[in-house]
Amino acid sequence: MHGFCHIEIPTTDPKKSSEFYSKLFGWKMDTGMGDYVQFSTPDNEGGGFTTTSKPVTDGVVLYIMVEDIEKKLSEIETNGGHMVKTKTGISEEFGFYALFTDPCGNIMGLWSKK
Repeated sequence: MHGFCHIEIPTTDPKKSSEFYSKLFGWKMDTGMGDYVQFSTPDNEGGGFTTTSKPVTDGVVLYIMVEDIEKKLSEIETNGGHMVKTKTGISEEFGFYALFTDPCGNIMGLWSKK
């Protein structure tokens, strides 16, 4: 009952952020609120892109679950993001992670069991 219910990702360009996350992760966008774009993930988690905060490179990191970190990092680079940390093992039990920045400069993470 006390899990996250909404996440806001800062952006300097809601259209660019919407296109990036929609294309790479399959998030659905609702652009009916002007500069504020709401999104929902395939698992129905949701949030929005806000222009009232600046993109962050130091602070809380959100991790997106993917099947293939290396493939997704390549797609990120092709679509305007940048790899910050390559695929790195956590442990056999907890899998792998990597870090990237999105086109607006937010640092984000990827996670995969394999």
